[in-house]
Amino acid sequence: MQTLKSQHLGALYTFSEVGRHSTLTSAAKAMHLTTGAVSQQLLQLEQQLGFTLLERHSRGIRLTEKGKQLHQNVSFHLAEIDAEIASLQRNTGKKQEIRLKLTPSFAFKWLVPKLESFHDVDPDIQVQIFAEGALVNADTRDFDLAIDYRPHTFKHPNAELLLDEYLLPVMNPRYLERHQWLQNDAGKAEHWLGVTLLHDAMPWEKAEKDLEWRNWAKAMQLSVPTDRGHFFNRTDMAMSAAEAGVGIAMARMALIDNELETGRLVSPFSPIKANAGYYLISNVQDESTESFVKWLKGMIG
Repeated sequence: MQTLKSQHLGALYTFSEVGRHSTLTSAAKAMHLTTGAVSQQLLQLEQQLGFTLLERHSRGIRLTEKGKQLHQNVSFHLAEIDAEIASLQRNTGKKQEIRLKLTPSFAFKWLVPKLESFHDVDPDIQVQIFAEGALVNADTRDFDLAIDYRPHTFKHPNAELLLDEYLLPVMNPRYLERHQWLQNDAGKAEHWLGVTLLHDAMPWEKAEKDLEWRNWAKAMQLSVPTDRGHFFNRTDMAMSAAEAGVGIAMARMALIDNELETGRLVSPFSPIKANAGYYLISNVQDESTESFVKWLKGMIG
């Protein structure tokens, strides 16, 4: 270890956090430090390394090519260290804890309402839920378990299909009343030009923003333009907009049980296969994760 010095370690952690943000201010806030302190650490690190990590401009910061390469490696190895420490702590008899990563939509609409029943089954296991981004990065090791929505071509060595998904256009009852043709004449393409489509524009990484509506229209043999309406980066936001009467959302059946049961959302259609589903990705296998996975599969039935 001739190149890496002890004074680099703290600054490398700071750099790994800064690389997740678009500005130094937001990064400093996340780390509970001043912007000046973060900036000074990065400047010193760049001087010690002998190359530039960040390009600073009026709108924020951007990683240089060398910065991107270093950030990818530092972030990966810090996550590996964190995972190893967590594993060692579990083996020393400390309180059992599961780090669960998933999308906010699945957390809010499916998992959280059911989580109390897991506490009844195994009250000694704490579940730490991380639902920060619209997408889950399954390639890191900073979690024990993850649940991610993916197309059925998804391949991952530690993944298994947990729940198959179906798509259903939904709206609030008043919206359906104003568009009676949806109940008996939905096959006419010209009718669809008069409604607002609500999209989850990021069902998974690199998906086209109107993918779900386009797949539904194809299955229904409808020739309608789907690249229009309002686009959200989370499916629960699209469903909330539909509930507010903004338009018709392409909803996922796993996430709308309560809305359909209470009549807050309605649909004159039948669900179709989404050709996608929720995949369980396991980085850690121990008694705690096995207990949680058993409960999870039991809830799905």
